[in-house]
Amino acid sequence: MSLLLKNGNVIDVHSGEVSRNSILIKNDRILQIGQFQDDADEVINLEGKYIIPGLIDMHCHIKEGFAHLFTAVGVTTVRNTAGNVIELRDLIQAPSHAPTPRVYSADRLIDGPPGLWGPTSPYSLNASDPNEAKSEVRRQIQEGAQFIKVYGLLSPEVMEAVTSEAHQHGVEVSCDLIHSTQVNALEAAKMGVKWFEHNSGFMQAMYPEWSPLSGAEVRDQIDLEHPNLDKIQEVCEEMLKYDAFLCPTTVVYDQANRYPKYWRSDERFINEALLNQWEQISQYADALKQQIGCQTEYIKAITKTYYDLGGTVVAGTDTPAGVWTYPGMALHRELELLVESGLSELQALQSATITAAQSINYDDLGVIAPGKVADLLVLDSHPLLNIKHAREIDSIIKGGKLYQQEELLNMNPDEQLIKNKLDTFIKDFEEQMN
Repeated sequence: MSLLLKNGNVIDVHSGEVSRNSILIKNDRILQIGQFQDDADEVINLEGKYIIPGLIDMHCHIKEGFAHLFTAVGVTTVRNTAGNVIELRDLIQAPSHAPTPRVYSADRLIDGPPGLWGPTSPYSLNASDPNEAKSEVRRQIQEGAQFIKVYGLLSPEVMEAVTSEAHQHGVEVSCDLIHSTQVNALEAAKMGVKWFEHNSGFMQAMYPEWSPLSGAEVRDQIDLEHPNLDKIQEVCEEMLKYDAFLCPTTVVYDQANRYPKYWRSDERFINEALLNQWEQISQYADALKQQIGCQTEYIKAITKTYYDLGGTVVAGTDTPAGVWTYPGMALHRELELLVESGLSELQALQSATITAAQSINYDDLGVIAPGKVADLLVLDSHPLLNIKHAREIDSIIKGGKLYQQEELLNMNPDEQLIKNKLDTFIKDFEEQMN
């Protein structure tokens, strides 16, 4: 099958240049870009439209029941930062043109006891023994994990063991240190941890007494509304020496901080089960604001400082964690927040396309060029004039297949089938681990 997209405004996300061109797609690849005539199987006139690469959410926790909502707003690839690769196998192995995103995934997170998310389960392992943690790293890699995720209650000794073992297998380690009292960002970077989700561990590096559960006596000593740029600069300069990668997920902080006046998405993009989950969590909105939301301005300042120093910053959302982190739409909000942090529209867009793809060695994604995968987003307006225009979607091309937004939004996964698959997965996993 061939598809010709005629006379669109093609945006080069590397340079920001815009050219009026046609794109010829064969199967799931871009075959040619330029001004030409071709007898393609399907021809679409995109006069006046803008074409960008499919977006990449570099931090989410995807599930089959809402996966299509990502694609419906142009998020054609996701980096799943903890879950279970066995449960996600159908999504991971889906055809290139499937109506769900490509999935680059970690397996269950490795935490320390008692575990922030409770006892050991198919989604987390609480480890106090370095050898147990090393064995888990090997198991995850064998199952297909593409990186390892460590969590904030892990001891320094076990975190170092995980990182060492992962590196022996050529696999990177990602950390969430939001709740850590034992390891800060600099210490984790020295161990060889590559990825710093939520810009976490920076607060502890600047303020050793800090944690989300710190009392008022600690919080009141920090002007959270006016970040200390000298401290941030100092830590960022040190982190840059280790070539750390940052994924701020500003939206998860911002939503908690804004409650009850949080950013709302169009109701078409809301999953009912997730809405119920967020409504339950919102009972603890004051605690979320005090522990997580209060860091928003610091997170923005860390992002801007690290980016300006030449560090790698990518866009992610933590969907559906926290509150009202809508699948797919939260990434559009994250792009707006990156611009609020001081990045330009082009720099924000790069963080969800070319920079994101390069950071995980997905060189076939994130750009529009011959030979690359045909994951594209067609927009009604110019996103480099206003990043909010990236929401004004005409159509989505995933793996060379053209989708209309409503078509994707109206896909209703079989909830009973998903539940049956989940029950079977949990039963089989527990039997395997016992």
